[in-house]
Amino acid sequence: MTRTMDILERLVAFPTVSADSNLDLIDYVRKLLTDAGFTVTLIPSVCGQKAGIFARIGPGEGGVCLSAHTDVVPVDGQTWTHPAFALTRQGGRVYGRGTTDMKGFLASALALAERAAKAPLKEPLKLAISYDEEIGCVGIKQMMPRLSTLLGTPRVVIVGEPTAMHVATGHKGKVALAVTCEGLSGHSALAPNFVNAIHVAAEFVGEIRALQDVLSVGQSDEAYSIPYSTLHIGKIAGGMALNIVPDLVQLEMEYRYLEESASGEIYNSIQNVATKIAKKFGTFARIGISEKNAYYGLETPSENPAVAWACGLTGNHQTTKVAFGTEGGFFANLGLNTVVIGPGDMAQDGHKPDEGIKLSELAACDQMMERLLLDLQ
Repeated sequence: MTRTMDILERLVAFPTVSADSNLDLIDYVRKLLTDAGFTVTLIPSVCGQKAGIFARIGPGEGGVCLSAHTDVVPVDGQTWTHPAFALTRQGGRVYGRGTTDMKGFLASALALAERAAKAPLKEPLKLAISYDEEIGCVGIKQMMPRLSTLLGTPRVVIVGEPTAMHVATGHKGKVALAVTCEGLSGHSALAPNFVNAIHVAAEFVGEIRALQDVLSVGQSDEAYSIPYSTLHIGKIAGGMALNIVPDLVQLEMEYRYLEESASGEIYNSIQNVATKIAKKFGTFARIGISEKNAYYGLETPSENPAVAWACGLTGNHQTTKVAFGTEGGFFANLGLNTVVIGPGDMAQDGHKPDEGIKLSELAACDQMMERLLLDLQ
């Protein structure tokens, strides 16, 4: 595991918070893969301050694609007892931002890439390395028009998000919405003559909570820790002064759905709530809803041969589904067999201060990579 640890130390040292550039890390990864003999394609972001990579080595079609993102969440406002952007080893763990989510997997994949360059491959090994995953899979969405022409048809795509090395076959899709509640402004002494946008927003929030109650007894999938589709309002802002009836409130909300068919139904239900509330408050009330971002869910059937194959790689035949989103849905949307497997525990370490990962998890990931390498020969 020495080479994986060396690479992980380098990766953690790049402070690739989503708000900042990842180009220094990408230059390091591109050189490593080029030196190993991979064909490397750089895929710049729209803004030009970030980039992703597609790389491959080996003959023919098929093969396996390993998918990883390079960005990490911020450390601002968190209290760390270890340096956030330096790898620290203590006991049976290593600490540093991104060790679990998900530079540990990327380090193991890059160490595999160097070994694969010296092996007699019969199928290709492919790597898809992205940016801006942490802000809603934005990078892979930008990359996909170019990436889809480069990927070909790998037998399986493994997305390396932390699953404690279990094979994850699914996660919910997500849609993020901006909601604007409008009213009619005026002097607070005459408040009943106007339309208070905060009141409009409050009733909207109440109806959304009632809609959540409906969803909680509807379609379900017990493989998830929360087995139903969920609604969440995360931000709300409005009002200028106490003596002014506010005419504008803005909310940000999301819904996470079990199946693609449910997405449209939930959106329509939210829109119906907005229409109902606006009508109740009269002519000057309005509730506008717009989509800010979305990503696909993942649902790989348990009987898909890729699942049994992946379980063979990990040596663990108990599959799971994860609560968080991944880039897996974008690959599955191309018709590719996709699973999520990676070292680390998202609940214990993901997005937290003193993020770390067990050395035993990294070792298990390296063992999976070694079995994968044998499978490609």
